[in-house]
Amino acid sequence: MWRHWAAWAVHAAWHWIQRAGTVTAETAGARRFASFGPGSMLAFPTGAVYGEQWIEIGAGTMVGEQASICAGMSPGHDLGSGTVLRIGDRCVIGRGSHIVAHHGIDIGDDVFTGPYVYITDQNHSYADPEVPIGRQWPVNAPVSIGAGTWLGTGVIVLPGAVIGRNVVVAAGSVVKGEIGDLCVVAGAPARVVKRFDPHDGWTRPTADAGLAGPGAGLAGPGAGLAGPGAGLAGPGEDRIVALLGEALADEPLVDVALVDEPLPAGDLLAEGSAG
Repeated sequence: MWRHWAAWAVHAAWHWIQRAGTVTAETAGARRFASFGPGSMLAFPTGAVYGEQWIEIGAGTMVGEQASICAGMSPGHDLGSGTVLRIGDRCVIGRGSHIVAHHGIDIGDDVFTGPYVYITDQNHSYADPEVPIGRQWPVNAPVSIGAGTWLGTGVIVLPGAVIGRNVVVAAGSVVKGEIGDLCVVAGAPARVVKRFDPHDGWTRPTADAGLAGPGAGLAGPGAGLAGPGAGLAGPGEDRIVALLGEALADEPLVDVALVDEPLPAGDLLAEGSAG
């Protein structure tokens, strides 16, 4: 019987600690940020959070447990005037995600991510082959993620990436370069597997895109992954991307992973509620 009451007490205390530790616009922790909108929250326990004076968080945004939101290389790093990380209104950042800004990351309104997403605007340089990569000066490139976009579980967004409006990025994808509005991308590096056309609706890319035209089918002549000239390092690589595109195109990617429970603040604080 005592184990039952001890377990109840431990869980009750932990839920109280989670609620007490959550950062909201009304708490002292929010005042360290450049701006922290009403209705927004950072669930407790957080990951690494520092450089708050260079971070803006809009209204109604929820950041899940153990998510790291950082500006600079380490606490105390002076980034000068202006903010380097902006998260818009009504965003949801999944549990365990990392957003690490040094130069400029802009996340638009209504952007949702699954758990364990990684977004950064800085990467190691390897220009000098005689110097260990970890000792070479890093390079920065700004990142932009358009309003209404969804990033699935485990997505990595690399420096210099520009993602358009209402884009679906499939789980596990690695995004670099520029991606236009209203499309679905998948793979490493991420490629377009579906695009919205005002006249035709959601369509797959044509043969010219190397994904879905004649001869690009996985079961067609010469398209087998083990067939001549279709090795994993050659044309077969496009076939793998095609397979991924076919598999993802008919699935509701928004169900990959977002939150395990409804999004009200009380639920987000519960275990696993932010992915």
